[in-house]
Parts: sequence; C-alpha cells; structure tokens
Amino acid sequence: MKNQAKAHDAQQKHIDHMQDYIDKNKAKAATAKMAQSRMKKLSKMIIVPEVANDPQFQFNIPEPDYIMGPLIQIMDVSFGYTKEKVLYAGVNQSVDMESRVALVGNNGAGKSTLLKMIMGELQPLEGMIKINPKGRIARFSQHHVDQLEMKKTPLQWFQDMYPQAKHQEIRKHLGSMGVTGNLALQPIYSLSGGQKSRVAFAHITWKKPHLILLDEPTNHLDMDTVDALIRALNKWQGGVLIVSHDEHLISTVCDTIWACANKQIIVFPGDFEDYRQSLIKQNQLYVPSSSK
Repeated sequence: MKNQAKAHDAQQKHIDHMQDYIDKNKAKAATAKMAQSRMKKLSKMIIVPEVANDPQFQFNIPEPDYIMGPLIQIMDVSFGYTKEKVLYAGVNQSVDMESRVALVGNNGAGKSTLLKMIMGELQPLEGMIKINPKGRIARFSQHHVDQLEMKKTPLQWFQDMYPQAKHQEIRKHLGSMGVTGNLALQPIYSLSGGQKSRVAFAHITWKKPHLILLDEPTNHLDMDTVDALIRALNKWQGGVLIVSHDEHLISTVCDTIWACANKQIIVFPGDFEDYRQSLIKQNQLYVPSSSK
C-alpha cells in the first residue's frame, strides 16, 4: 500500500506537468509535435489507483524566482578530449525552467561530459555554451557526497560554509531535505548512504537554483530516498537535466529525451518507453554481427 501511494503521487505530478506542457505548446508550430507525443503517452498511461495517505519521508526543494527564456543555450558545440577523438559535433540544444530532460546514451558517449561543460569545468573544442547570467545552476553527483566533511555534523558543515546564515534557517533547510532531528547533529560519517546524499542535496539547493543537473543521482540511494527525490522533482517548478540509468526516475520525471549517439545529441521523437523500444530493435539488428 505504501509503495502504491508513492507511485500514485509521483505519477499524478508527472501527469500534471505533461498536461501543462500540452496546454502551452499544442498550438505552437515549433512544439506541436512534442505536445502530440505527450498526448499520446497520456492516452496510453495506466493510472495507478489512489490509496489512503501514508506518512512518508519527503524532500522539499526551495522554489526559485521565475526566469523567462533559456537558462542554457548550447550553440554549435563540438567536444573531444583530443581533436582526433571527437565525442560529438554541431550540438544545438537549450534548457529553460520548464525543461524536464533525460540525457541518455551508451557509456562513454559524453553525457557527464556535457554536464561538466555546462558547469564550466570543461571547454568545447568549437561553439559555445551560453548561460543566463540571472540563472542559478546546481549539479548533484556522487562526487558531491564524497566531498562532504565526514567528521563534522551536517549542522556544523553548513554553519562553516554559510556563517551569516541563522541557526534556525539552516535547521529548517536541512529538515526540508529529510535531515531532521538528531540526523543534523550526528557526524556525517555515521549517516547512511541515503542520508549523506540528503545532506549533499541540501547543499546544492541552498541557493534556490533555477536548474538542477543530476548525474546518476540514484547511485547509493535507498528506495525511500529515490521515491522522495522523484516526488520532489515533480512538485518543483525549476528545470531538470538528468543523466541516469534509472528507468523509473527518467520515465516519471522527464518528458524530453536527448539521445547521445553517433557524435550527436538530438531530441528523440517520443518518450522514454519509445526510446527503450528503439534500442531493443537496434540490438536485435546487430545481434548476428556482435555475437562472435
């Protein structure tokens, strides 16, 4: 019953987000095709029945102020760690506060690399990535969990990073990420993997980002934390760009698929299930030549 309640809640948030996209874009020539794809997905969706509310752990991501237009513009970008080994070329994409994008593709295709370029950690060989100067971007990955100061408590760590912040303000924010009560007063090394991830997630959302980049966010998370993250992202009003192998996360949060393959990053014309089916067909085509 508890899992069903969580699934119902997550699905309803996803349905609301998809319907909002359809209402805003079905009459626009440039986006009508994607709106029709979402309408098709809604019509085929099997609705999870509602059950009685059940007390559950949850995230509450702070809402940012609204910014119109693109937060990120990827313009004719080419990247490779050497000019002889280019990962992709001529990439043109954009992300705004209404974007719910999953970046998918084989390992080594350059998915995490794109997130690093957006954050300015890597530079493209050609083209540019334009960031809205008013936008705040946060990135979450296992790296951020590993960089926590393990001997400090979450409260001490935040107080050291933000000495001007009030004690109660920090406690409230940690609590909104599930770091409540004694969890905020224990050394970080004593917390579980999921609890450490909550501390890291509290850190990246402290400044109310307009866009969150998630690089394999469900690695090392327990099921309750994954479910809480999905509910929080579906409720939150900012933009999301996710790199993940977690099909449940992608299918319940994202309504746009960027496929990274053949030295391109393109918008896939369908939802994640359509993309998965296309991979199955491709694998079937190549089975004879790969089974040597």
